[in-house]
Amino acid sequence: MNNRHEAFDPADDAAMELRIWEYIDGLSTDAERSEIEQLLVEHAAWREKYKELLSVHQMLDATELEQPSMRFTRNVMDEIARLQIAPATKAYIDKKIIWGIGAFFVTVIVGFLVYGLSQIDWSAGASGTSKMLGVDFTEVDYSQVFNNNFVNVFIMLNITLGLILLDLYLTQRRKTWQQA
Repeated sequence: MNNRHEAFDPADDAAMELRIWEYIDGLSTDAERSEIEQLLVEHAAWREKYKELLSVHQMLDATELEQPSMRFTRNVMDEIARLQIAPATKAYIDKKIIWGIGAFFVTVIVGFLVYGLSQIDWSAGASGTSKMLGVDFTEVDYSQVFNNNFVNVFIMLNITLGLILLDLYLTQRRKTWQQA
């Protein structure tokens, strides 16, 4: 006998049911199979439990899981397309907020330009071919303006967000042109 069934009591319902399930599923060894067959012949409780579990097993095998039709996904998508869904952004984004964000970025960019232009020494002479508008741009010290990594990241972020805002604006205008 197997170690898991050494202390076996034929009247123990849980052990009996477990062994019969193993027998029905074909998981028991040849020795266990012959022992269970012997118990089925000798004990009426084993025969009754075997018939009960065998009928449950056959019902489980006979039932098929319901599967959706081949066109199920297409039907769902057709039903969704039939409903006219409003664009999500129109419901919760106010144009005043967009204009306010745009004004903020324009103000920041203009502020950096004013700061950069204020760092130029306008009293320098206008002699030489590299000078334009009276300023020699080769002599401008940009390290005073852009010497901090935080400033550089801030400028890049503002430029990126400004370009995104421009893209959104142009996309909106293109949509209005197509509708007209």
